[in-house]
Amino acid sequence: MEQHIIGEVMTSEVVLAHRATPRQELVGLLDRHRISGVPVVDHDDKVLGVVSGTDLARAGAGARTAEELMSTPAITVHPEQSVSGAARVMERHGIERLPVVDEEDRLIGIATRCDLLRVFARTDGAIRRDVIDKVMLGAPGLPPGAVAVSVRDGMVTLTGLVARSGDIGPAVRSAWQVEGVVGVVNGLACRVDDAGPTEG
Repeated sequence: MEQHIIGEVMTSEVVLAHRATPRQELVGLLDRHRISGVPVVDHDDKVLGVVSGTDLARAGAGARTAEELMSTPAITVHPEQSVSGAARVMERHGIERLPVVDEEDRLIGIATRCDLLRVFARTDGAIRRDVIDKVMLGAPGLPPGAVAVSVRDGMVTLTGLVARSGDIGPAVRSAWQVEGVVGVVNGLACRVDDAGPTEG
């Protein structure tokens, strides 16, 4: 199945701030545009950090500008990154918005959780079918039915008994490659542990 990339779903017109943007103006930007945060850029449009509503709420009275309020370093993505990869970044860091940057880290867009979810407007049944196909292709030695797949709200659970421990990693990685998957729970067991030394 074709992977969607961030460049296809991002918004090019970005509400942003500069180092010296005053606190009150930041509050107004978030309120007026109904957004949860703004990237802070330098004179060359390179992303320095992000000011979120949380940053504004917890900052002390002494913090008066975007530079003093922003969280750094900014967590960013490139336009070629997959939508599913960006969703994992958001999930891992607990954020709602990702600045999109070019090869020189200049701001070119913004991707929000809503942008990503539009791509993920898939039924759990459709995701389950794709996961089954991917898992069987990614681990061709698995007998049919060895891995049971269940999906709820995009969260995939893999259960079953595979022959070798070496089959588990490819099965989990294959499940992550399916559009719409927001998490994978590995409940697989193996008959034989053939894993070598763990790579660091």
